[in-house]
Amino acid sequence: MHPMATSLIAFIAAASVVTVAPGLDSALVLRTAASEGPRQATLTGLGIALGCLTWAAVVAAGLGVLLEASHLAYSALRWAGAGYLFWIGYKLLRHPRRALLAELPAARAGRAAFARGALTNLLNPKVGVFYVSFLPQFVPSGIPVAPYIMLLGAIHMVLGLIWFTCLITATRPLARWLQRSAVVTNLDRITGGLFLAFGAGLALQTRRL
Repeated sequence: MHPMATSLIAFIAAASVVTVAPGLDSALVLRTAASEGPRQATLTGLGIALGCLTWAAVVAAGLGVLLEASHLAYSALRWAGAGYLFWIGYKLLRHPRRALLAELPAARAGRAAFARGALTNLLNPKVGVFYVSFLPQFVPSGIPVAPYIMLLGAIHMVLGLIWFTCLITATRPLARWLQRSAVVTNLDRITGGLFLAFGAGLALQTRRL
């Protein structure tokens, strides 16, 4: 089998496991699907996907090595990401909603969902360090590194979008139950707690991936 085909098969298998593993991205999409609906959840997933592709571009350009080499750069991005997660978690705990009624016009709500997904991913240096450590392992010898890294990043993005679609679809049979006031409030509180926990984990992390 051609080395590139072997590399792609191995990467797809490994990236699929990484994609479906429970984590912040899946939690964010699930929460958005359950409380705001499939459209906002899809936009959140697209924002996360854009963040992944951006990290792949950073690694392809060689800038991702900075996160491994520079403690200051890593710490700055880590604290920015932790602060963002704390802010979201605090808002959900302090002001949980009682209904799914949109408080923003559809266009603005969509932009907010997309930005939330993108920022959650881009402000997490663990994603960047993971890409620096993970993607280069699957580049066959004799293949231009930067374009191939972008290809792997694009594949990972597509796998993520497929997984997010599965998560969003899974919430549809429960749509009526998820619209109950108590369920909406509790979902926001649970998600807020999860975001605070993710933020604390990011802030307290001292070792890089």
